[in-house]
Amino acid sequence: MSNEELSQHTPALLELLTDKLKRLKGRQRLREGYSFSKEQVFLLIPDQRIERCVSQVTPRRGGSLSRTGPEAEINICQVSDIIPEGETIREMAQRIIQDNLSERDVKAISRALVETSTDAVVALSRLSRLRKELRTLNAPKEIISATLVPEITRASNKIQQECTEQRKNEGLHYPDHFSLESVKERLDLYDVSNTPDKQALAD
Repeated sequence: MSNEELSQHTPALLELLTDKLKRLKGRQRLREGYSFSKEQVFLLIPDQRIERCVSQVTPRRGGSLSRTGPEAEINICQVSDIIPEGETIREMAQRIIQDNLSERDVKAISRALVETSTDAVVALSRLSRLRKELRTLNAPKEIISATLVPEITRASNKIQQECTEQRKNEGLHYPDHFSLESVKERLDLYDVSNTPDKQALAD
């Protein structure tokens, strides 16, 4: 069975395997019970559960990502074709430069990074790191710009703003053990003629 045929079953499997443990057990069963290769297993059951899986992008052929439409999105079922398993951001940037990937390919890689991130903050962090690595390698401006995903930047900023507001509203809460009064009481009880213990040093 080809990778394309296998990837057609991914959405159904992900609907059933709703958490990390189930996906792990599913992969083990496919490898041990049915002798699937590691690549086939991760094609069927990706590392993270992806909520949407569109099929406008076909797997990479000859180092380039083939698309079937001008506005085609990433097929997350085939993300392993876009980002090899275990590839670091630095290695990804090096591959982009060495393989002379096009803007379209870099956009596909960026979208795959977004889709495999747990949230917008993580996605933005990964994209920022990719831009940094590309700048270090003197990548063309067009390639660096291809990693920009404005909606992710907005979503990340919104999440971080909400967290900041929440922390501001809640304030900082210290356990009573660390309150000024408690520390002062302990300090008053210490005998300075003795060697201080860890608590005394901490206070």
